[in-house]
Amino acid sequence: MRIALFGTSADPPTAGHQAILSWLSERYDWVAVWAADNPFKSHQTALIHRAAMLQLLISDIQTSRHNIALEQELSSFRTLETLEKAKMRWGEDPEYTLVIGSDLLNQLPRWYKVEDLLRQVQLLVVPRPGYAIDESSFGEVQKLGGKIAIASLTGLDISSTAYRENGDSQALTPPIVAYINREHLYKCQDAATKSFQLR
Repeated sequence: MRIALFGTSADPPTAGHQAILSWLSERYDWVAVWAADNPFKSHQTALIHRAAMLQLLISDIQTSRHNIALEQELSSFRTLETLEKAKMRWGEDPEYTLVIGSDLLNQLPRWYKVEDLLRQVQLLVVPRPGYAIDESSFGEVQKLGGKIAIASLTGLDISSTAYRENGDSQALTPPIVAYINREHLYKCQDAATKSFQLR
């Protein structure tokens, strides 16, 4: 059994995350997804909201395989702890693949007990527009024992950051937009609504 582990700090999750999940669904037996806090980033929205939005994103994916699930209990500040939780859930037998965006590759050597982690998982790097996979980061991760593959998929040229800064809801799926509006989650969203009301 091949399990893809896809934790994301997605704040909020975008159509880009959805495209990656659809792609993973076609190539792995099970795709485990969770919302995580990245110690190298600051987050605007509480984890509970990001997990709820991820669930909406997954529910909206049209796949005949039904092999993508929000596994929020896997969420941990440390990816090694997430892997331990996954092994408690599915055992030692599956082949675990950790899926990361190319923007995280240069952070990876600083992760908690990274060599222990890399001994136990395959790595799949999803290229992201604006974040070239540089040779030095790639080589450094390989030196630490990383078995790296690069996904034959380039993430969409949209990001959570662009949404938070500019309020461009084109990057989001309709259920996520509805959730954000209902929960009043992002300042840019509130500002857009207010300016609309003032007209």
